[in-house]
Amino acid sequence: MNGYFFTGFPGFICQELVRELLLTKNVKNVFLLVLPTQKSVSAPIIQTYQQQFPQTSFHLIEGDITQPNLNMSREDQERVEKETNYVYHLAAIYDLAVKKEIAYQVNVNGTKQVVEWLKMLPNLKRFIYFSTAYVAGKREGKLLETELIHEASFKNHYEETKYLAEIIVDKEKELLPITIIRPGIVKGHSQTGETTKFDGPYLMLNFLHSLRFLPLIPHLGKGEAEFNVVPIDYIVKSTCYLTHSDRALGKTLHLTNPEPIKVREAYTVLMEKFLKKAPTGSIPLSLAKTFLRVPTARKWLKVEREALDYFTWKGSFDCSEARRILDDADINCPSFHTTADMMVKYYNDHKYDQMKHIHIS
Repeated sequence: MNGYFFTGFPGFICQELVRELLLTKNVKNVFLLVLPTQKSVSAPIIQTYQQQFPQTSFHLIEGDITQPNLNMSREDQERVEKETNYVYHLAAIYDLAVKKEIAYQVNVNGTKQVVEWLKMLPNLKRFIYFSTAYVAGKREGKLLETELIHEASFKNHYEETKYLAEIIVDKEKELLPITIIRPGIVKGHSQTGETTKFDGPYLMLNFLHSLRFLPLIPHLGKGEAEFNVVPIDYIVKSTCYLTHSDRALGKTLHLTNPEPIKVREAYTVLMEKFLKKAPTGSIPLSLAKTFLRVPTARKWLKVEREALDYFTWKGSFDCSEARRILDDADINCPSFHTTADMMVKYYNDHKYDQMKHIHIS
């Protein structure tokens, strides 16, 4: 028996994680929980998997993580219960500008329902929960993998609800075989640049593309905050290894960049590679935030106002526990500088593809 169950399909991380597992492990069954509205989008992706990996059976299952038993049919429920050994919970609302009620329903209540359902699986070997390093909220200084509970507030409802969800999972570590993954800001593939959405670090490129006609483009604020960006291939290779590592059992691990750069440096690198210009001067971040209060400005620049909160936040992620385990497999996170060329090239090739841009309200 070798069954893997995923929520969050056909999201970017989920797609890439499924592919990595298929390439590196002997996978018999893949169960993919999708919302009914996502079924038509998911089916063609499954067909390509099936062609590449004919020895694996793929099961597209309609469901909803916010409902008891994930709203699966009785038939699906019985099969999944019997044949699932590994569960990955990736389904979440990742939008920094999300409204609290929606974020709470999906991220907190959804995680609660997944955890309750897990307790009915007789053959569970590992539950991998995808949290985020940003459960730290507004805490600053060195942030450890062993730390979770805090009284600091949060920069947005995304951070807060992922924090509340991680607390739910963390409490079950004595009952269930759990590994919690806390990624940094995820970007496209380090070698191809491929990504499905231009969010996170790509908002900088959106901003620069909108202002490309200006003779001088300034820095935004001082840019002294840490910019912790990790390529998708590092995330999925690491997760695949950690899933089957006894040393990762019961652990919470930061999949963050051990050598992050400052926001100012990342902004300079991207501008030089994208526009062949260097930033000149700077404008106060408060002025940029005021400008982004206007919906028309946000939509024109394709930037969420909430993203600017990360330009001043002084947190630094310690990932020594994850590194100790991953060093055994020689899995390393490439630096931002070595991956920036492909990131910019991919963005340049697809910047007019509206399907890749996130909705800015």
